[in-house]
Amino acid sequence: MNQPTRLFDCIEYQLQKFAKSDMFAAKINGAWQPLSTQQVKTAVDNLSAGLLHLGVSGNDMSDEGTDKIAIIANNRPEWLITDLAVQQTGAVLVPLYPTTSTPEVQFILNDAQVKYIFVSNKELYDKIKGIQPSVPSLREIYTFDEVEGARHWTELPAYANESLLKQVEAHKAAITGQSLATIIYTSGTTGTPKGVMLLHGNILSNVMLGRSSFPFEENPAIKALSFLPLNHIFEKMLSYIYMFNGNSIYYAENLDTIGDNLREVKPDTFTTVPRLLEKVYERIITAGHNLTGIKKKLFFWSVAVAEKYDDTVDGGLLYNIKLAIANKLVFSKWRAALGGNIKLIVTGGAACQEKLLRIFNAAKIPVFEGYGPTENSPVISVNRSGKGLHKFGTVGPPIDGTEVKLAEDGEICVKGPSVMKGYFKRPDLTAEAIIDGWLHTGDIGVWVDGKFLKITDRKKELFKTSGGKYVAPQPLENKLKENPFIEQALIVGPERKFVGALIVPAYTFLQSWMKHQNIPFTTREEAIANPLIVKMYDDIIGEINKTFNHVEQVKKYQLLTKEWSLETGEMTPKMSIKRKVVMEKYKADIEKIYA
Repeated sequence: MNQPTRLFDCIEYQLQKFAKSDMFAAKINGAWQPLSTQQVKTAVDNLSAGLLHLGVSGNDMSDEGTDKIAIIANNRPEWLITDLAVQQTGAVLVPLYPTTSTPEVQFILNDAQVKYIFVSNKELYDKIKGIQPSVPSLREIYTFDEVEGARHWTELPAYANESLLKQVEAHKAAITGQSLATIIYTSGTTGTPKGVMLLHGNILSNVMLGRSSFPFEENPAIKALSFLPLNHIFEKMLSYIYMFNGNSIYYAENLDTIGDNLREVKPDTFTTVPRLLEKVYERIITAGHNLTGIKKKLFFWSVAVAEKYDDTVDGGLLYNIKLAIANKLVFSKWRAALGGNIKLIVTGGAACQEKLLRIFNAAKIPVFEGYGPTENSPVISVNRSGKGLHKFGTVGPPIDGTEVKLAEDGEICVKGPSVMKGYFKRPDLTAEAIIDGWLHTGDIGVWVDGKFLKITDRKKELFKTSGGKYVAPQPLENKLKENPFIEQALIVGPERKFVGALIVPAYTFLQSWMKHQNIPFTTREEAIANPLIVKMYDDIIGEINKTFNHVEQVKKYQLLTKEWSLETGEMTPKMSIKRKVVMEKYKADIEKIYA
């Protein structure tokens, strides 16, 4: 076929180059059920026909006039089938996180004037049904699961007939790389959601540039496990790389079953966020603490060897022998727990601890960190497996076809075909973000060795102490989280005399340590009040402070008893901390720091 110009061209591309029996697969009633490329094509075309039967179209071709279809569901084949089907009608998909708050969902559905919405289950159906009277544009809710009293999504493909399928082909022919494909609302860490408008050409350019830069392998034998929310552009873009490469996509049942699903599917690759990698590592280390005798010594000796790993330099004969022993006796078990077949993990969305990257890569679990905002479809840069294309502590070199420059204040600016069209109905915000074709990301960075990009902070998160000194909280927070006793950390101190910190201990790890020290654990409140525990955290903070200048050092801190989470409102769906929410919620604890 000709060079692809629209995202949905991936179906025809795969059908012609490597039609396969398991384009997608999901676990249904305890067994993995595959869908072939042909089955997916038929399902997509028939759903497009069903949407046309409803009167859905993109014939207006103006951003505001084109019909909007929303989806709020877990990762499953139906998600991408819906995405592809909506694209083929010329309408625009508006994806939402299943965890998005009800007021935010209502705002987005009204802002985008959504006509129809697809939801996965009864819980989400009830959530949308409850706000439907407040969303005048919303005509119907369709469910993927069977839900009593709800319209099931399979009603729509049933309308497909020869006439409607011909209309689908006519609609497809009218769509170009300049057609709007999706509006993704980003909640960010503050403010009202903004709708990022991405054209077919924006996302497709990121797919093709990412595919050639990395490089990702065209290989129908490769299997990917998908569990990061598909409404996030990172997972969606990677899904299109998989489809154009003929790789199979297997959908994890949920976050709790990832471990089982990895062992069942034995995937070659998956994408993740640092928070999930940290959780995996914490579980591994806790398991190590529960070992005894020579096994425990060997475990922590291996971890210490891995912490020194650097794949850009040869560690020498002795180091290489030690690493080979660690891999054979300890890390082989880690690899088996991930299915035993992992060739590539890409992480993004937030900064990943350098220590974790060293340890996983030393253990022959290749983790590559990348970077990019939704507004760039998203990837700007990524570490790669080629010689001289990888450096721990950075987000790698920019991908091919993307220009990157640093503004005078260090802000990362990017120019290229992946830069969004703009913010939906917000020309004012678009004009602030895109200046002379350059997207201003709001992230602060530096170049390392002239070609590797390193993110140092968010522009809006830099603050001044009352002494007039600037402090960048992210490097401090990342350093604190490297310690196994610290689960989460937030640096405070704008307009205050000194820098303070809110710290959530890693309670699983702390409990295990207390057990080995014969310190009884009763409640979290009692644990963090225990003088021995306080002394230990004082020592940890003291050691970390040595790596920062006097102004940046944490002078006082508060230990907290509850983890910050999506459910309790302190985290974004990308697992970034909502700084303002935490500072408001824990105002009393912050005041104790400065009392």
